[in-house]
Amino acid sequence: MVQRWLPEPFIFAIILTLVAAILAMPICHQTPLEVIDHWGGGVWNLLAFAMQMALVLVCGSTLAAAPVVKRGISALAAIPKTPVGAIALVTAVSALACWLNWGFGLIVGVIFAKEIARKMPTIDYRLLIASAYSGFVVWHAGLSGSIPLTMATPGEALTKATNGVLTAPVPISQTILDPHNLVMVLVVMVAIVATNCLMYPKKDVVSVDPALLEEEASAPKPLQDNPTPAQRMEQSRLLSWIVAGIGLVYLVYHLGWGGGSFDLGSVIMLFLFLGLLLHGTPLAYVRAFTQASKGASGIILQFPFYAGIMGIITGVGASGISFGTVLADACISISNATTYPLLTFLCAAVLNMFVPSGGGHWAIQAPIMFAAGADLGVDPGLTGTAIAWGDAWTNLIQPFWAIPALAIAKLDAKDIMGFCLVDLVVTGIVICGGLLIWAM
Repeated sequence: MVQRWLPEPFIFAIILTLVAAILAMPICHQTPLEVIDHWGGGVWNLLAFAMQMALVLVCGSTLAAAPVVKRGISALAAIPKTPVGAIALVTAVSALACWLNWGFGLIVGVIFAKEIARKMPTIDYRLLIASAYSGFVVWHAGLSGSIPLTMATPGEALTKATNGVLTAPVPISQTILDPHNLVMVLVVMVAIVATNCLMYPKKDVVSVDPALLEEEASAPKPLQDNPTPAQRMEQSRLLSWIVAGIGLVYLVYHLGWGGGSFDLGSVIMLFLFLGLLLHGTPLAYVRAFTQASKGASGIILQFPFYAGIMGIITGVGASGISFGTVLADACISISNATTYPLLTFLCAAVLNMFVPSGGGHWAIQAPIMFAAGADLGVDPGLTGTAIAWGDAWTNLIQPFWAIPALAIAKLDAKDIMGFCLVDLVVTGIVICGGLLIWAM
């Protein structure tokens, strides 16, 4: 079904744009011109984030191309001896890495999967890459979850974003590290490992096309006799060591003594400077970086469209209401103290199809959902966690976040989304059950 009906991710973004625009007019009583204005006003709102996503893809891929890293990944990829064992290992590694940091996990999982495909060319490549991406479902319940971390950050911004409901920060011990959340993460991880293994086809295995695993040589040629000063600088290990050392020292200071957090920017810096160090020379790094950057075209093209969709969802016209507000109010109107976290999760899941951004969810839902949760007596940590899980859950079938992984794997969204749809159903049952138990 997915192979037949799911278009290329850019076409999917166009369809979502039209759907959001058509729904916003009658639901929010907005004119076509208002909707177009909201779309155009939002198109460039994700430029900084799009650049971060492009860099995490390119720098991560370049780091993985360093000879010493390739040898390490190759050794790890030699551990599984059967296709099902390989699927289980890739899923577990990806999920654990995404829980630690989503940007790190998103790249590491698929790079590891590609190396396994080189060791085991008869494995079903589509399911292997889908397994690497499926681990992403736990990211927002993990240590880099943007909503829980925002809730734990004191300041006026938190009070303002929640319309005065949260006047003090909510510690991560009540969100990310709450025992209920940790159990949900563990059960979801076990569930996707088991599900992906059970989906392994008994026949009609689609093995990898060797062309998808080919890599262009990026190492510079050795210096010739009587090299020019420019050639010496291009292949100077000392220059690489100096600039990589400066960057890594800053990163250690920033995270250790500067009070900084290991956010997406820190992940990019780590990838960048480790890659420069491990490639040896500036020229070797430039060539590997240039090769890796070919996979960033999907990000550059599609992110402005999703930013435009976000503009439609959050835009307020003369009627004084937005699409996101209407959806949140509908969720609240049928909730009680027990069902509220579950319905908040489902509301966030629907919004995520149109606004696949944790920051976007926070802007839309925080002012409404925390106030309603407080009125019902729901713990704010549970409300925030429910929003975070909803944001992560439908990423399994939203091609937006799969773009970096697909670029590295050289596959189309339709190749993996059928498997991810099954993972969506299984993990949805686990998350819904977990939120209901937590609320009781």
